[in-house]
Amino acid sequence: MATETVRPGRLRRRLTIAFVLVAGVSAGVLAGGSYLLLRQARYDASLHAAAADARYQLVLAGQFLPLTEQRRTELLTSFEGSGRHVVLVAGDAWPSHPADLPPLGEQLRATVAAGQLGYERSTGPPRLLVVGGRIPGSTAELYVITGEDDLAAGLGQLRNALTAGWVIVVLLAAAVGHTLARRTLEPVGRASRAARAITERLSGISEVSGTELATRLPVRGRDEFSAWAASFNEMAEALEAKIAALHRAQERERRFTADVAHELRTPVTALVAAASLLRDHLDQLPGDARRAGELLVTDVVRLRRLVEDLMEISRLDAGQEAVAVADVDAPALLHAIVAARGWQRRIEVDGEPVRLRTDPRRLERVLGNLIANAVQHGDGEIRARVNRAGGRVVFEVSDQGPGIPADHLPRLFDRFHKVDPARSGGGSGLGLAIAQENARLLGGRLTVHSAPGFGTRFRLDLPDGEAARLDSSDAAVLDRPHTGAVGAVLDRPDRSGGAG
Repeated sequence: MATETVRPGRLRRRLTIAFVLVAGVSAGVLAGGSYLLLRQARYDASLHAAAADARYQLVLAGQFLPLTEQRRTELLTSFEGSGRHVVLVAGDAWPSHPADLPPLGEQLRATVAAGQLGYERSTGPPRLLVVGGRIPGSTAELYVITGEDDLAAGLGQLRNALTAGWVIVVLLAAAVGHTLARRTLEPVGRASRAARAITERLSGISEVSGTELATRLPVRGRDEFSAWAASFNEMAEALEAKIAALHRAQERERRFTADVAHELRTPVTALVAAASLLRDHLDQLPGDARRAGELLVTDVVRLRRLVEDLMEISRLDAGQEAVAVADVDAPALLHAIVAARGWQRRIEVDGEPVRLRTDPRRLERVLGNLIANAVQHGDGEIRARVNRAGGRVVFEVSDQGPGIPADHLPRLFDRFHKVDPARSGGGSGLGLAIAQENARLLGGRLTVHSAPGFGTRFRLDLPDGEAARLDSSDAAVLDRPHTGAVGAVLDRPDRSGGAG
C-alpha cells in the first residue's frame, strides 16, 4: 500500500508552528486582555475625577446666581482664569473660550435637563470628556470640559509596548520551538537514517560490506526515545544475525551447486559419449532393447542439460561470467535461433530492423530459452518480435497456451520452481532463472505477463547502446545456437517457475 513519505523537516516545521501558535495566542490574549482592562480602568478613573470636579464647579457656579449678563461674564472669566474650560447653557450656549464649544449630544442634554449628572466623550481630535449638570437653584446648565489627549497618548504607548512584547514573545517561541523540535526529532532522524541504510544494504543498493547492518542508535537517558532506541538496536541485532545466517546458507547452497556440477561433469561427459555411440547403433538392437536405448539416450541428454545449467548458474553466482559486446542484428538473430531448431513453421518472427550493441551469446541464450519455453508449453500462434521503443530495444515472445496462474507469477524466475511439479517431462527448473541472470548482465529487464486461458508473453527490455555495466571489448556474433553431442537441442529452458 502506497504511503506518503513525510520528510523530517516537515514535521519539525509543524511542531514549531504549533509551538508558535500556542505561545502567540496565549501571549496575545494576555496582552490584549491586560490592555483592555487597563484602558477601561484609566478611562473610569478619568471619568470619576472629572465628575467629582464637575460637582465642585457646579457648587461654585451657584455663587454667581442670579445669572445676569455681568455675572455670567464673571462666571466664565473665573473658570477660564482657573484653567478650566466650561460651557454655560442658559437659553443659549456660552463657552468660557470662544474656541472651546464642543458639540453637546442630545442624550447628554436630556440627562442634564432631568437634573442628573451626565457625561460624553468625543474621539477627537482633540479627545474631550464633557461632564455636565444643572447649577443648584437654577435651570442653567454647566458643562465642564476635560482634555484626554495625554491619557490617549499614554494608552497608545502602552499598546505599542504590548505589541512589541507580543512580537518578541512570538519570535522567542519560534526559536525555542524550532530548537526543541530539532532536539526532540533528532532521535527520529537518526532512526530514519539507520533504517534507510539497512534497507539499502538489504536491497543491494549499498555495496559496503556489512557496515550498514551494524548501524545502532545511541541510548541516552531513560525516556521514551531511549527505550525506542534500545528496541531498534535489538531489532537490528536480530536482523543482522538472521541476514548473516541466510548469507551463510546461501553460500553453502552455491558451493554445493558448484561442487555437484563439477563432480558430475566428468562422468556425464563419458555417459554422453557412450549414449552417442549407442544412438548410432539403435537400429541394430531388438525391439525391447531399442526402446530402452532410446530412453537412455533421452535421459542422458536431460542429465547433460541439468549439469550444464548447474555449471552456468554457479558461474553466474560467482560473478565469473564476462560480457563481450558486439554489434547484433536483432531480427537476424531471432531468425537464426528459430531456424537452427527447425521451428520455422511454428513460430512467426516479425518486427522492425534493429541493431544494438550487446553480448550476442548471452542474448541468444535468453531468447533461445524464451522461444523454446513457448514451444514446449504454448499452443496456437507463437510470435517472436523485436522493435525499438523510447530508446530501448524490446523483444517479446508470446504464445496462446494455457497461461500461468497468478499465484505462481511472483516465483516464476525462482530456481527449480515449476508450476506443475508432478509433470515428469520438462527441464531442471533453472531455465528462466538463467535467462533472468543473463538479462541482468546485459543491463536489461525480463518480465512476464500471463493469465490462465489467455496465453503468456515474455518481454525483454534492453538498452540500444552499450549499457554501463557491459565490457567494452568486442566479440563475434554467434551464427547458430549450441546443440548437444547426441543431436538434441540443449539450449532450451523449461518453464522454470512457469508452466513446466
